[in-house]
Amino acid sequence: MTSLKLQALDQDDLAVISAHVQDAVLRVGDISFLPKSQQFSLAVNRFVWEAAEGQRKNFERRRAVLTFKRVASVRSIGFDRGKPTEILSLLALRFMQQGEGPDGTMELVLSGGGMIALDMECIELQLADTGGAWETSHKPSHPGD
Repeated sequence: MTSLKLQALDQDDLAVISAHVQDAVLRVGDISFLPKSQQFSLAVNRFVWEAAEGQRKNFERRRAVLTFKRVASVRSIGFDRGKPTEILSLLALRFMQQGEGPDGTMELVLSGGGMIALDMECIELQLADTGGAWETSHKPSHPGD
């Protein structure tokens, strides 16, 4: 399987990236915000949903980086930023537009009620696989699956 590299500039693109990072896991220490360059990033182990179709075992995860650009500020709730080894699970990405302009708040929805909110000038993000895949026997499930 080839490495994934996607860019989002609107809500439709965002929905595609959100689907690819659903159930990605990361450590708090893998979160980075560079205010001067207005860049926020997460290094994640994403579940490879595109290869899971029809599989009953032998699923994959891949190391990937999710980078958000034009980020003015970052807020978080539901986890302790002082615990770099704490594991978080990313469920979805949502963009809440403010008024008529392109600016708004990107919500990174985490399991257990946690969230990271990014105040952004517009939707601009990239997802890129950065390493090989490894096998996992666990497929994430959600109530109602």
